[in-house]
Amino acid sequence: MDVRRREPHDLGACARVLAEVHRSDGYPVDWPERPERWLSPPALLDAWVAGHDGTTAGHVALSRSGPDDAAPALWCRRTGVPVGAVAVVGRLFVAPAARGLGAGALLMARAVQGARARGLHPVLDVLAADTAAAALYDRLGWSPLGSVEQQWGPGRTVTVRCYAAPA
Repeated sequence: MDVRRREPHDLGACARVLAEVHRSDGYPVDWPERPERWLSPPALLDAWVAGHDGTTAGHVALSRSGPDDAAPALWCRRTGVPVGAVAVVGRLFVAPAARGLGAGALLMARAVQGARARGLHPVLDVLAADTAAAALYDRLGWSPLGSVEQQWGPGRTVTVRCYAAPA
């Protein structure tokens, strides 16, 4: 398993893996109309892909905090640091066939390294129902910051668990 910076030509393969993950796990909850664009949000700082046996095995992105991001708000309240000192880890997924090979941990380590290289503290949020992702963050030593209810469209409220990377 190797992890490298995502290049523009990787987006098609990443979108195909994302479609596999969506079919098997329901992530992302709402399928994006343009998956390649969803993988590159406007606040994107960097992104990485995991490869295994010549195929794309996973993806992670690092972004600046947006107004609806719960984890940065909780971290900033807890530590007193400004929101500009935080980076959000997201768009993390691993192909079903590549699970158990360490891709998730390698991608997370690369995102943390990328945030720290920019002088930013990494945080993230995850749907409370996504117990496999939460278990990964717990195994990696991420600190739970709390849970927040978020409005995801008319009549739909979800609970997200927020985490901060270890110091």
